[in-house]
Formats: sequence, C-alpha cells, structure tokens
Amino acid sequence: MTTTIAPRRQDLSEGALGMALLDIERRDLSTARRHLAQATGRGISTGSNANLFHGAPALEFVLGRAHGAGDDVRAAVDRVVDARLASAHRRQAAGTLPDLAEWDLIRGLTGLAALLLSRRRPAPRLPAVLACLVALAHPTDGEVRVPPGWWSAVGPDGKEMAGGHGNNGMAHGVAGPLAVLSLALRAGVSVPGQEEAVGRFATWLDRHGTHYWSTAAHLDAEQPAAAEPARQSWCYGQPGIARAQQLAALALGDPARRRAAEDTVAGILTDPRHLARITDSTLCHGWAGLLVLTRAVAADSPAPARFTPVIQDLRRRLAADWEHLPKPGFMEGRTGAQLALHETDITGWTRALLLA
Repeated sequence: MTTTIAPRRQDLSEGALGMALLDIERRDLSTARRHLAQATGRGISTGSNANLFHGAPALEFVLGRAHGAGDDVRAAVDRVVDARLASAHRRQAAGTLPDLAEWDLIRGLTGLAALLLSRRRPAPRLPAVLACLVALAHPTDGEVRVPPGWWSAVGPDGKEMAGGHGNNGMAHGVAGPLAVLSLALRAGVSVPGQEEAVGRFATWLDRHGTHYWSTAAHLDAEQPAAAEPARQSWCYGQPGIARAQQLAALALGDPARRRAAEDTVAGILTDPRHLARITDSTLCHGWAGLLVLTRAVAADSPAPARFTPVIQDLRRRLAADWEHLPKPGFMEGRTGAQLALHETDITGWTRALLLA
C-alpha cells in the first residue's frame, strides 16, 4: 500500500469513506464501492496522520462493516499501530506529558483500540494498546498539583496554555479511554490494571465531567468548579461522558453509577435550557449524535422505556433539520444524520463513536 499526503477523500469524518458507511448499512454495496474507489484512488495514508478517522485505519473500519477488510489492509494498520505504540513508549520513558493526539479517539490510541476491538478475530496488538491507555491513569510529575497521566501541556487547540489542561470529552478527552477500556472489559479483553484505570477515569469525571476540560486552577480548587452553560453533545459535554460512565458501570458491575449516568442523559435531554443550545443536526455535536447516543443508553438500561419520549423528540428534531446541513459527510454532515435516522446499527458503525 502507498503512503500519500492525505487528501480529504480518505477522511472518515467528512470524506468518501464516511459516506460508504451509510451505503453499507443500507446494503447498497454498489454505491459503497464507488465511494471506496473515490476514497482510495490516490492511495491511503499509513503515516503519522493515520488514525481511526483517516487513512488505513479508517479504511479498515469501513471495510470491516461489510466484512471486507483484507490481510493487506490489516497489515498496513498494524504498522500504524506499531509506530504509534513506539512513539507513546518513547514519550513514557522520557517522563513527559502526552499530546491529546497520542491517545484520543479521533487521532490516537483510543481510536485504534476501538478499531482493533472491532476485528472479528483477536488482534494481537490490542493488549499493548490497552496497556498504553491504562498507563494514562497514573499521575505524572509537573508544575501543577499531581496532574493525571492524560494531562496535556498545551490547550485543547494545541496552543500554549498556562498549566495545560485535562480534556474530559468523548472525542478528545478521557471519556474516550474510559469508554474503550470498558467496552474491552465487557468483551472479555483485559490487561493488568484495566479495571483500576476505568475506576480512576470514572472518578475523575465524577468531579470534573461538567466541564469540557479541566485547568490547573480546577486541580487546586477545594471544591469542583460550578458548571458553566455549554452545548451538550456526543463529542463534548455530559451526554457523551454519561455514556462512557454507563459503560464503565456495566463493566464494573456498579448499578449506582449506571443509574447516575442514565439520569444525566434523561435530565439533560428533557431540559429546555440545554436543548436550546443545540443548533445543528450533526453526529459530532448535534441532534444526530444525541439520538444515537440515547438509543445506546436505552438499550443498556434496565428501564429503556423512560428514554422513549426523549428518542422520539430527538428524532423529530433531526428529521426536521438534517437536510439543511451544508456538508455531505459522516461526522458533520448529512451522511451521519441519515445514519441516525436509519435507526439501525447492523454493521456496528456506532463503534466509531464508542457507543457500542
């Protein structure tokens, strides 16, 4: 396989790869092949920019939804995983803080773990990736008081930030590792320290999860900072975090945590003040993502009927607005919205969002 400078077309978020997910879910394989040909026509990246949402790993994820990923694609992804593990191990040996891109869902090891976990056959590299995520649960040395191992020296935008930050969201924060480690435990895949890491991540989010990210000032505060008004979504905010907490509760057998997570989702998505802050229909931060997330929460709840009115309301809002989305793609466009409206997950496409 060839490595190229990444054209947008091999991007799962907004490129043709993401559009193929809808085709495959609809069993429209002829259109899927056309989108796949468009995505791969200039080669597929196996370089440092390759991740679950771009390049060879994204291609394997899409092909895997149709059980069509071949040995050559998996071998290319394994090389990507090896390179990312080697980089993480060098950083750990140096004792420095990680960048978000090392370990998050969109760009890092959490996304690669989700991909390896979705393979039909056991992935030999999955335990090593899980071990790297478990290692994030250990505190590190730094200028702020006992920063957690996932603390980033820069801000969420990659620019200098005094004291750094701890990201809490599903897409770029610690809710992602929490979710994938919990999903792995539920699938019977574990490494030493995994349950303890799940507990530590979950406890952190108990205190800090009402914020998109935590700062050095949050670490030094006697009491958790009051929540600020913010858009609540899959990528950032309490609904995505609550799904990760529900998965942790299911993995650890913690009914109190499960109830709290489900109460959070139900409470936010029936509160007009929160709903008024949602302004689009995308999977990433709009109605589509909330709809798919709520279905997943309901499916794992002992009282799924409590979410029926919420699901109906979210579907109504999405159906009324999705055609106005200017982009065609998966995460921020019409493809993702249509997948949410399609109401099925036969292929396991929601694994890219760490929802199942």
